[in-house]
Amino acid sequence: MKDQVYKAMLDAGKPVRPGDVAKALGADAKEVSKAIKDLREEGRIISPKRCFYEPA
Repeated sequence: MKDQVYKAMLDAGKPVRPGDVAKALGADAKEVSKAIKDLREEGRIISPKRCFYEPA
């Protein structure tokens, strides 16, 4: 799931909200949020502004 979320963010080309990623992947929002949390801890994504995320 983490890799799918990361790829969706790369494909978007701009900061995205977790809900947008979930909709694009057709996945559960809770799963996407957990993947985003893990990716942030790994330093692979950043949050340029509140509730938006993009690859680091």
